[in-house]
Amino acid sequence: MFVHAVYFWLRPDLTAEQYAQFRAGVQALTTIETVQHSYVGEPAPTDRPVIERGYSVGLIAVFADQAAHDQYQIHPVHDQFREQCSSLWQTVRIYDTIG
Repeated sequence: MFVHAVYFWLRPDLTAEQYAQFRAGVQALTTIETVQHSYVGEPAPTDRPVIERGYSVGLIAVFADQAAHDQYQIHPVHDQFREQCSSLWQTVRIYDTIG
């Protein structure tokens, strides 16, 4: 199993239309064939000192293995997302985990 966790800090000046564009783009990533399971969401309202809640949107994508993840990285939908949406975030953090 390969888990790809991506956290986006969006630009604070996004219009509602730009935010919708971003959400549609990140949701499209979940349709890539090698994604077995996925989730897109916003920070939960939990409040403990150890919880990072500064991000805007999180994406979790689960793959069978690293080879499946690597195919996702070069997929045209992923390329299109980067091209059309990278200007909408100011920071992105990625955590890849195997198990």
